[in-house]
Amino acid sequence: MDMNQYLDMFIEESKEHLQAINANLLLLESDPGNIGHVKEIFRSAHTLKGMSATMGFEDMASLTHEAENVLDLIRNQKLTITSDIMDAIFQSVDLIEGMVIDITEGGDGSADVSTIVKKLRAIVAGDFSAEQEVAAATMEVEAPQEESTPAEDHELDDYAMMVLKQSQELGNNVLWIKVTLNENCLLKAARSYMVFDQLESMGEVIKTKPAVEDIENERFEQSFEIAYVTEQSIEKVRTTILNISEIQDVTIETIQLKSEAPPAPVVQQTPAPAEKGAAEASQAPVKKATAGGKTIRVDIERLDILMNLFSELVIDRGRLEQLAREIGKNELQETVEHMSRISGDLQNIILTMRMVPVEQVFNRFPRMIRDLQKDLNKKVNLEIIGAETELDRTVIDEIGDPLNHLLRNSLDHGIESPADRKKAGKPEEGKIELRAFHSGNHVFIEVKDDGAGINKDKVLKKALERGIVNPANADSMSDKQIHELLFAAGFSTAEVVSDISGRGVGLDVVKSKIESLGGSVSVDSVRGQGTTFLIQLPLTLSIISAMLVQVKDEKYAVPLSSIIETAVFKKDQIMMAHRQKVIDFRGRVVPLVSLQDIFQVPDNGETMEDEVAVVIVRKGEKMAGLVVDSFIGQQEIVLKSLGKYLVNVFAISGATILGDGQVALIIDCNSLIK
Repeated sequence: MDMNQYLDMFIEESKEHLQAINANLLLLESDPGNIGHVKEIFRSAHTLKGMSATMGFEDMASLTHEAENVLDLIRNQKLTITSDIMDAIFQSVDLIEGMVIDITEGGDGSADVSTIVKKLRAIVAGDFSAEQEVAAATMEVEAPQEESTPAEDHELDDYAMMVLKQSQELGNNVLWIKVTLNENCLLKAARSYMVFDQLESMGEVIKTKPAVEDIENERFEQSFEIAYVTEQSIEKVRTTILNISEIQDVTIETIQLKSEAPPAPVVQQTPAPAEKGAAEASQAPVKKATAGGKTIRVDIERLDILMNLFSELVIDRGRLEQLAREIGKNELQETVEHMSRISGDLQNIILTMRMVPVEQVFNRFPRMIRDLQKDLNKKVNLEIIGAETELDRTVIDEIGDPLNHLLRNSLDHGIESPADRKKAGKPEEGKIELRAFHSGNHVFIEVKDDGAGINKDKVLKKALERGIVNPANADSMSDKQIHELLFAAGFSTAEVVSDISGRGVGLDVVKSKIESLGGSVSVDSVRGQGTTFLIQLPLTLSIISAMLVQVKDEKYAVPLSSIIETAVFKKDQIMMAHRQKVIDFRGRVVPLVSLQDIFQVPDNGETMEDEVAVVIVRKGEKMAGLVVDSFIGQQEIVLKSLGKYLVNVFAISGATILGDGQVALIIDCNSLIK
């Protein structure tokens, strides 16, 4: 059977199961007595193991199998959860995620799982501790135990004896192998690795003598011994090993087992009945991802093609509406209006199909925060609000890295150490809030911390040193203007003074990424109270509502999401302030920006009337008035790229094709507001 046809489904479902495992592991770490979380993790791991084995990804299947053994002991309350055990399971999940990424990029999903496998087996065998170091050279898979207390002639522990007996009852050969290397062998560890690699392709290594760590570090003479289980014959095992270079001799004998194997040891104390009852009572329902029969998976490329085709329909719809108005026949106008309503509904459905909750991005951050706070010895609580808020899939795919950077900044440089927070009269545990919400045609994402805030004096000093700020303007800059300096490219890791809270490290990259998505980012901070980054993103990148305006003989489109209102002012209402034309708009002084001057539109000789048409636009709290000749009206437009030859055109974010076939440039209002 060709499994490639199922590869996309495997990748998507693997990501879902890994996300569920990560989420439930975090819940389990905060509530170790809740076995319900363990059962959910075990179910996801078991499904993942079966999927990966079916697809032929053996490293993933074997590693998941080892993690499953640990989870099974926890599930059956034979193992008490510790921080070290949680770390080992998290490391397993990280490695599996890396394998899935490799498969996604066209790899075979293979990886060196030996280190973590030994950790997991040591946990199962009961001899795992935080202090023991497990080296990574030998790849051991598919064996749920490691050496422990000496027993029998070959110093096998009870657990190993039980597994060997079960293997023998299934008809496998249970062997004790002694491998002797040549006296002049230079790379003993490499040769032993090759032996283990060959043996593991035919069966399972149960125990080694000396220990695996000693063999990997060449802490043995010329020979080492192995307890081994296989379906293959003794002769085939011997021949396979002897085919490896620099092997002098191989002796193999069958291990004689007692008629009755001793019971498996209990790894750690089982909770008392009262504790067990309390643990079961505290089990809370865990939200599961269900794959019902009412949903199907659709490749995002197909949705992109569908969106592009519909975009062409939108252009033709505009053309039909214009023709219907010009011809003026009622029947034609009614038909076009009906078609417009239907296509509008279709447009909403297509856009909705592309919308996915930001939860898909947000869910990866609790795990990142958990690991980072351990590394930094800080206490932080990440609160996620509005994870159900939906964004276009294209934006979702791109927003993860900027958010990751902002969250790391908040934790690494914003949140103080527990000791510093205590001195400042704050709780030792800091708080980072990640919030998403809709407003108009935009989605806002807020990253807020209650840390030390931004030291504006240090920021301004560094900006002056880097030549980012003119010394003549420094004294007149507001706090917000100083905070915005953090997004300047001049602020790099090497240039930022450490007690600035590290703000601005790489924030120019964050800003450029968000602006490439048609969004914007701003920062606000109160010294000693915390910092807030606010990201504004468009709901969709393809079809937008815009106001069409006329400037001489040219037409431009202004996105409605940027417009406050349109107004007409008499020329005598225009004033001058600091050599800049301004107007009084509802008690606020708003600067005027002439689109004719900005885009150097040729004069068509028509005389200007006594009134001036103005589009009032905003960028955050700032406003500007765009001076145009006339308003054409509101219209749904298709955002088209200017192509690779017209990149970074000032104040232009793209173009659209109008109903009469003309091309109208789409104005980037953010660039015009200073």
